[in-house]
Amino acid sequence: MAERSQKEVWRLTPWLVIALLLANFLLMAFDAKELTSGQRIIRVWSQTAADFVQSPVTTISSAISDYFASISNLRSAQSENDLLKQRVQELEVELKGNQDLTSENARLISLLDLKEKSKYKVLTARIIGRDPSVWFDSSIISRGSLDGVKLNMPVVTDGGLVGRVTAVSPLTAQVDLITRDKSGLGAVVGEIGSSNALGVVTGTSKRNLVEMRYVSGNVDVQVGQTVYTAGQDGIYPAGLKVGEIIEVRAGSATVPHQIFIRPSAGIGSMREVGVLLYEPPQRTEFEQKIPNAVKEK
Repeated sequence: MAERSQKEVWRLTPWLVIALLLANFLLMAFDAKELTSGQRIIRVWSQTAADFVQSPVTTISSAISDYFASISNLRSAQSENDLLKQRVQELEVELKGNQDLTSENARLISLLDLKEKSKYKVLTARIIGRDPSVWFDSSIISRGSLDGVKLNMPVVTDGGLVGRVTAVSPLTAQVDLITRDKSGLGAVVGEIGSSNALGVVTGTSKRNLVEMRYVSGNVDVQVGQTVYTAGQDGIYPAGLKVGEIIEVRAGSATVPHQIFIRPSAGIGSMREVGVLLYEPPQRTEFEQKIPNAVKEK
């Protein structure tokens, strides 16, 4: 190994001194401690220097972590929201079902009450269909000839008269409603036996309206009076409630009243009805005899 010249040694001397001073400074700094906490000063400085790097990195990583966490929470919240919506829909369906059951029970109780009050045997039935072409003119019920239903038997609800049976099969029957424009029934305004306001109720093909005709213009008829079946048509028994008078177009001595009635049966919303197992009494056939006629032997 070649020996260094004196000139080269002098050149290196300042750098060696600087290196020794720096090493001494580092040793002193490493060994130096704070008076209050007793921590090494170099550790405090290193932590301070690291904070300049660590703080931005921590901020950025926290922001990224929060972003992905928010996305995850959003998805979780959306899924939870979908589940809550589904549960709300299920509860609404359940509530609607309970309301329907309550309403059905109330209607059935009313029909049972009608059974007890009626002097005729009542057969309960459900509305299972309607003629779409004449919605308020006819309905199909869930009782037929096997249940004892026959043609022309009256159909009622707890509110009043609905119509009559016009077609029968073993399991179902068709009911023509009193709102049908071709329907007709004998009726009286007010109590039977105490009123002279007799006429014929016909349908108008409207859900909440029937018309009473042929009532003498001399008879006093008022809005709000109740109309009942008169029992003179050979189909309906007397005393069944038809409805309430809502309009009277007054007649005269030669012109009959024109009376409009709101049916009391609630025809547009009915779901259960009662069939009156009623058959009109046979009419007496009078034998007509011609005076001085010779009887055949």
